[in-house]
Amino acid sequence: MTGRILVVDDVATNRIVMKVKLASACYAVDQADCGAAALIAARQTQPDLILLDVVMPDMSGLDVCRQLKTDPDTADIPIILITAVADRDNKMAGLEAGADDFLTKPVDEVTLLARVRSLLRARDTARELRKRGASALGFAEAAAHFTAPQKPGRIALIAPGPKGAVLWKTALDDRLGGEVSVLPRDAALTGFGNDEGDAPDVFVIAADLTHRNEGLRLLSDLRSRPGTRNAASVMILPEGDSERAAIALDLGAHDILYDSFDAQELALRIRTQLDRKRQSDRLRASVEAGLEMAVTDSLTGLHNRRYAMFQLDRMIAQTGRGVAVMLLDIDHFKRINDSFGHPVGDRVLSLVARRLRAQLRGSDLIARIGGEEFLVALPDSDGAVALDCAERLRAAIGETEFILRGDTPPLSVTISVGLALSKPGGGDSAQSLIDQADTALYGAKSHGRDKVTLAPRSAA
Repeated sequence: MTGRILVVDDVATNRIVMKVKLASACYAVDQADCGAAALIAARQTQPDLILLDVVMPDMSGLDVCRQLKTDPDTADIPIILITAVADRDNKMAGLEAGADDFLTKPVDEVTLLARVRSLLRARDTARELRKRGASALGFAEAAAHFTAPQKPGRIALIAPGPKGAVLWKTALDDRLGGEVSVLPRDAALTGFGNDEGDAPDVFVIAADLTHRNEGLRLLSDLRSRPGTRNAASVMILPEGDSERAAIALDLGAHDILYDSFDAQELALRIRTQLDRKRQSDRLRASVEAGLEMAVTDSLTGLHNRRYAMFQLDRMIAQTGRGVAVMLLDIDHFKRINDSFGHPVGDRVLSLVARRLRAQLRGSDLIARIGGEEFLVALPDSDGAVALDCAERLRAAIGETEFILRGDTPPLSVTISVGLALSKPGGGDSAQSLIDQADTALYGAKSHGRDKVTLAPRSAA
């Protein structure tokens, strides 16, 4: 089964008809015959989507929707309200209560299934982002307490002709707090490149622009481009065009509306898409921050041991000439901590990292792999190049005093370096090279520190 759907209707025949339609599309279907039963079922079974009748004997579908959306355990479940009467006030109330769509009986099967597919895709995407960013990487608290200032929404209108665009903008200007602009089709395709930060949050697009289906093709293009693929989209279609509505949803439209639309309804749907876009942006930011934290040492900004080992194995497998691996250790670092305190020690670590990184190429690998120990790996390097780089790194630390903040006097800091070279023709693993470099580092320490020592096997 591709998803579990809860059908809520007090009329058994309606539930059965809906179940048959959904089961034929391979969805699992649960049923509830009243509002109270729907609330219990939603909390217990956590369906992927709810089809909710508006008129029921114990409470209205609008009240059920409001309760579900205010409960953190069920707030993210998509809801489609279904009614026998296309009443504008109820429709507006349903959308304001958090419903994702409002369908009128008899429900068109093509539109229904397309809407279900679209909402389930969006829910699956949000779940995957949460899993990867919050649960899997352990940053749920950071995501939940995200407090960055909220920017006004940016809405781009792509209408059929200047007159239509002006009418759309006039209808929305007084109903939305964000920035509403008219955008020509070509500007939507060429104006944002790979920079998602410059793109509108929501595109409102007419299905037919200069030519029939031009808006649908534009939607597909926007979804394929890095700068606009994460923007929300609302497609405006001719009245009753359910076939192309289904196509629009399957192409990636987040919502659909038929012309001539109610301006207040469009504003409500745009606000809903803005809220979801902001939530998705926060989740993606959480994933990116989590991935960065998973491979980065927070004190120095360098990569950590986990990342270094992975990259070093790749470097060894891909390099042509060989790999040079260095272990660098700050000499007498404990004295710095004992004499001046750990905050000064942390500052020294950060400055050492900065100086080391400034001496390396973009293709070189540098990581902090222990308390005061760093790893540097040079791809495609022979012994002469590696020794020269090691001496340059040693000099970058030892020849210039460290000027620190506050009352701390300038400090003289030195490092010892152990260097290992991979064997010609390969055969070394990351760990074996690190072990050789560690042995060489021990030798540098034993011979007075502030030295570079080459591993014996590499020198042979």
